[in-house]
Amino acid sequence: MLFKKTSHLVGLDIGSGALKASEIVETKSGHCLQHFGMLDIAHGAIEEGVIKDADEIAASIRKLFNENSFKTQNVAISIGGYSVIVKKISVQTMTEEQFQGVINSEAEQYIPFDISEVNLDYQILGETENNPNQMDVLLVAAKKEVVDSYVNLIQMAGLNPCVIDIDTFALQNIFELNYAPEDENIALIDIGAGKTSLNILKGNSSLFMRDVTLGCGMINREIVSLINCSYEEAEQLKYGDQPDKISHDDLKEIISSVVDDWCNEIRRALDFFYSAYPDDQIKRIILSGGGAYIKEFRELLAIETSSEVEIINPFKNIQIDKKSFDISYLERIAPQAAISMGLSIRKIDDK
Repeated sequence: MLFKKTSHLVGLDIGSGALKASEIVETKSGHCLQHFGMLDIAHGAIEEGVIKDADEIAASIRKLFNENSFKTQNVAISIGGYSVIVKKISVQTMTEEQFQGVINSEAEQYIPFDISEVNLDYQILGETENNPNQMDVLLVAAKKEVVDSYVNLIQMAGLNPCVIDIDTFALQNIFELNYAPEDENIALIDIGAGKTSLNILKGNSSLFMRDVTLGCGMINREIVSLINCSYEEAEQLKYGDQPDKISHDDLKEIISSVVDDWCNEIRRALDFFYSAYPDDQIKRIILSGGGAYIKEFRELLAIETSSEVEIINPFKNIQIDKKSFDISYLERIAPQAAISMGLSIRKIDDK
């Protein structure tokens, strides 16, 4: 999907709770942040990655770009969740041209959708460990109807969709730019409003990925159910700023219950990973998304996984003009900016 060519892209993260947009320019001295903006969207406009109100979201995207002075119209977006399958497979060693001829038949063994209903992509990773006659391939399948709906949304907003990435890949890209990946296992976990994404890395290679439909929206729904407020009010109340509307004990009980569910699901995913890689202990977890703010979650996750848990800083190695940006604001929203920042370092002609 190539349109008007430009030297860089705006990374646009379309979440179910908020839009985040980042623009990074690569200079001789490094990566420089040009623009950043974030805007909440109406509850229900996107549900489980499915666009329910395209007009509303397109208007919000235009507002986000206008209010934050974005001029570049070429954008990179990402998708995830149930509509995307990412699978590492091993096949007989062959040329890329030969693999293109058999990709559909190979994919049918691993993709739980009709092949005619998905867009397929792949990356040949190299020789399979301990088997020189086979090669590892990262296979990606995305449902066409979901991809088309996001492309149409971006065009409705008056922008050019140049790259469609996967949420977990965007997160991995910004992690690698800001941190020096070592030969150790690191879990990148993004807790969004409606989805949690897990990507386990060893060095620069992804070993395991999983998306589950758990997120911060669970806390909001529990608050709404308890005190009969709007979803938007619950979004504010969950940070404990208005104790007169919900007691500290009630809020603590809700958060404890929800983060316990998150940790159980993450623990199950990690157990599945360990069944395939029993000797690859995960010592470090990097959190992003709104869930990263919740201290109780970080503490419980560290105990449950016996890992060091920290919050990602997607601005760590990015040059930022202190006259143009409120640094304290960027520090505050850093976990939520990670995916859009990862998208903004993509190029039009990237594989």
